[in-house]
Amino acid sequence: MLDYENLLNNEQFDAVTAEDGPLLVLAAAGTGKTRTLTYRVAYLVEHGVPAENLLLLTFTNRAAKEMLERANSLTGNAISSLWGGTFHHVCNRMLRKAADRIGFQRDFVILDRDDSCKLIEQCINSITRNKKDFPKKNVIASMIGMAANRGCGIESVVEGQLDSLKVDPSEIVAVARMYAERKNELGMMDFDDLLINGLKLLKEHQFVREFYQEKFRHVLVDEYQDTNRMQAEMVDILAARNRSVMAVGDDFQCIYSWRGANFANIMDFPTRWPDCRIIKLERNYRSAPEILDVANASIRGNAEQFRRYPKELRAVRNSRRKPSFYLLYDGEEQGIAVSGLIRRYLEDGYQPKDVAVLYRAHFHVVGLEFHLRNIGVPYVVTSGVGVFELAHVKDVISFLRMCEFQTDYLSFNRLLGLLSGVGEKTIEKLWAKLGGKFDVTSTQDRETLLGLLRPAAREQWQHIDRLMGTYHLPSGDTISGPDVLDRFLEVFYRGYMARSFDNPEDREDDLRELANQLRKSASVREFLQEVSLLTNVDQEAMGIDGDKNNAVHLSTVHQAKGLEWPVVIIIWAVEGMFPSSRSMAENDDDTEERRLFYVAVTRARDDLVLCAPSMRYTRDGGAFQCKPSRFIKELPKGLLSERYGFRRY
Repeated sequence: MLDYENLLNNEQFDAVTAEDGPLLVLAAAGTGKTRTLTYRVAYLVEHGVPAENLLLLTFTNRAAKEMLERANSLTGNAISSLWGGTFHHVCNRMLRKAADRIGFQRDFVILDRDDSCKLIEQCINSITRNKKDFPKKNVIASMIGMAANRGCGIESVVEGQLDSLKVDPSEIVAVARMYAERKNELGMMDFDDLLINGLKLLKEHQFVREFYQEKFRHVLVDEYQDTNRMQAEMVDILAARNRSVMAVGDDFQCIYSWRGANFANIMDFPTRWPDCRIIKLERNYRSAPEILDVANASIRGNAEQFRRYPKELRAVRNSRRKPSFYLLYDGEEQGIAVSGLIRRYLEDGYQPKDVAVLYRAHFHVVGLEFHLRNIGVPYVVTSGVGVFELAHVKDVISFLRMCEFQTDYLSFNRLLGLLSGVGEKTIEKLWAKLGGKFDVTSTQDRETLLGLLRPAAREQWQHIDRLMGTYHLPSGDTISGPDVLDRFLEVFYRGYMARSFDNPEDREDDLRELANQLRKSASVREFLQEVSLLTNVDQEAMGIDGDKNNAVHLSTVHQAKGLEWPVVIIIWAVEGMFPSSRSMAENDDDTEERRLFYVAVTRARDDLVLCAPSMRYTRDGGAFQCKPSRFIKELPKGLLSERYGFRRY
């Protein structure tokens, strides 16, 4: 038997050894949530609950694997028969045994993302009248997934995106319905259907429902604050008979409402389970006390939520220095400051992997990569690929390269490939007919290309062609690089993004920031050369394609949740950027943004740095004042070490 009392702190021990019945464990950041869940599994098995009567639900396969491996080592390999995994994994297991009860074969096929998109494309081809302006298959797939996770009709999702779509919304709804019908006809399910049909099986078939209610004597749920409506309903159904449900989560870290997470699930848990016991884990093993002071003070701003479930992170570690707040002139000085600070930390003995730069949105990091390259610091973008490797950024870079260089086949290939009905073979034929070159300064070359294109593609290209012509007017009435980029967005690419990507507004933010960086360069050609260096030669030398295990991390806060670093630097901590003005406009409050700030702060173990530039430039070359984030201004005086400007040495 494990010595639980000595292996766990008091709150963890209470949660692990709790009597049967509903239990809500509010596990604040860094307080040992995973440890508590795995020891609970071990405790139940040691006290006579067969492993096959336990259900452990997680949100990622990685989390499930980690918990099961830990629990297995604690119990001497006694939990091999435990049901553990993601909600979708568990639904798949149930459906494999009883899918025939809802009209599917038990050996039904699960569609992966590519297969789903192919089937959606077939539906688009069958229904749409104007394929040129219709959203692409991956955009429709994202809309269908969003509707499933939010538990709403596809109509409401389409309605929320009408401003960026120039098509009849009824056609999108018709495509979604045909896609659902085709899946049923073919006996297939996509990823979201696993959850939908798993819940349907439990709700509509009493025998199946009672079988699993009897089987699972204990239901344990990780990251409960991230459950959507269907997942919470499934937990309630499975635990209804034995009533031993352990929901572990942190209402202070609920940051995924945009993808369907329902904040009410964790807040209303005691209402749905009136006799539930609530245990709070508040002893933080991760961060220095000065960092926790900032986190605690910040989250109190969500007054109603804090009153409902007050929690106070208590540090186990010894004191260090106060977190730093840098009030900087503009984004350029911020880049200098961040790169300079990273260099100082490396000189103090930290490794590159010990440092993370966090930001609210991906476009905030545009420009910083240049500074990191200049000081030779290895970095990885853990929130996705590097900014200059993003598809939409590469599209725009290709347009600029075609404007600037006369015989760039790769850019020609990429840009022409954006047009309706123009594929790889067509592009090769066009290039051959142009004699293996294309000079945008040549009226003859441009006229020849227009004449070779089919009508649908010609209609789109002629707008781009005029821009290229204006860019090289001999009279001197040319337009600048940033202006031609804006015009490219206006006449073609904004519509292309709306049809092609599921987050066009975020991508446009990336491109606007790209225009700001372009404006700082001496010329478009110099800018393109810098980008080429950044995306090619330097990547391997800096660790982008080399040692990714020892590199500075650049990440959005959403992607950083669940991770931690000795040093965390938060950039663009200003109003409108963190908190995000777009997010607050959609939700009409700042509570989730404040939770996101709390998550960012609690990623830091040793040092926390907050950066707030005072000036931000617009795409037309103007500028406006930025105010420090309300999340910083709300903090009591004395919690931060305030610095004005950055001294390199």
